[in-house]
Amino acid sequence: MRALTWQGRRDVRVEQVADPRIEEPTDAVIRVTSTAICGSDLHLYEVLGPYLTPGDILGHEAMGVVEEVGADAAGHLSVGQRVVVPFNIACGSCWMCRGGLYAQCETTQNREQDTGARLFGYTSLYGSVPGGQAEYLRVPQAHFGPVPDGVPDERYLFLSDVVPTAWQAVEYAEVPPGGSLAVLGLGPVGQLCVRIARLRGIEVFGVDRVPERLELAAGFGATAIDLSVVDDVPTALRELTAGRGPDGVVDAVGMEAHGSPAAHAAQGLVGMLPDAMARPLMEHAAIDRLDALVTAIESVRRSGTVSISGVYGGTVDPLPMRRMFDKGITLRMGQCHVHRWLPEVLELMADGSDPLDLDGFATHRVPLSQAPEAYQLFQAKKDGCLKVVLDPAA
Repeated sequence: MRALTWQGRRDVRVEQVADPRIEEPTDAVIRVTSTAICGSDLHLYEVLGPYLTPGDILGHEAMGVVEEVGADAAGHLSVGQRVVVPFNIACGSCWMCRGGLYAQCETTQNREQDTGARLFGYTSLYGSVPGGQAEYLRVPQAHFGPVPDGVPDERYLFLSDVVPTAWQAVEYAEVPPGGSLAVLGLGPVGQLCVRIARLRGIEVFGVDRVPERLELAAGFGATAIDLSVVDDVPTALRELTAGRGPDGVVDAVGMEAHGSPAAHAAQGLVGMLPDAMARPLMEHAAIDRLDALVTAIESVRRSGTVSISGVYGGTVDPLPMRRMFDKGITLRMGQCHVHRWLPEVLELMADGSDPLDLDGFATHRVPLSQAPEAYQLFQAKKDGCLKVVLDPAA
């Protein structure tokens, strides 16, 4: 089959690889009909290379048609069924899963690296599981994982990651009724945070520097704050919220924030080192570009909540602990527990409506063969690129 493989920093290629097969009774194999590039895939493209091996198959947002089912998954899936595949791999029955903490599934935890549940297409830290930017995908824990989809349109693709991730981000921000939320970073997850929060009647402030993204968020009811114009975001947000700051702030940016030149240089240096040197540095001395997180901490009102959905990977990140303690803020973060939020999301879409405008969410749809160019376009934020969907059949 054809699959998008990682070959090095900013080097991804579509290659012929072996077809996946059933390896465990709980497996299924699906023919991928749509797969998307996620903002966190760009961290693999740039920063997290030391945890990848040339030939690793990328991608963790996929949907498709069931081609083969293992014996223990046959009660959940059938051949020919259309399914959406959540990006984290969970068993559904362990202590963590029973508590709704699917991203920490004890059955699939990568204990060798002391990390949480295994993820599709996301480095040796999370199991080196082949990803979904391919023609076919082996799905472990298929007796629980894939979500049957009876609606023949693409909007359900985004239930694999970005919609539940944004849903969790807004939930974690703990905004009270009639309250306010600032969203830092208006990429795919940030845009969906704006839409979800507005559906709940929350006042939303969207912060970014890309004109098209600011305009899109404003079209869904957010007050846009342009980083290329506003130098002091926390002050601007306080001025818009009776001097207090918003009740909650979502950091939808993560480890590669603009405005952190020293950390940017350090990340670039590590990225140029051989893996044998880079991995120990990342595991014991890694730092993130923290401008977005520090802005969130400074912006949120006293006793408010900062919700972190952007991916971080540092181990010695300096945080303003005195300021955080004095303000009495709450931090909530982590990989999304996809299955925890799907019932609420599906209920929102149950009547066939599209309240989050997911049908119009993808700005670019290209064949799988054009994935390397799409990664470049997405990283550069050119041509209004917000969300790329790849078609393996094209």
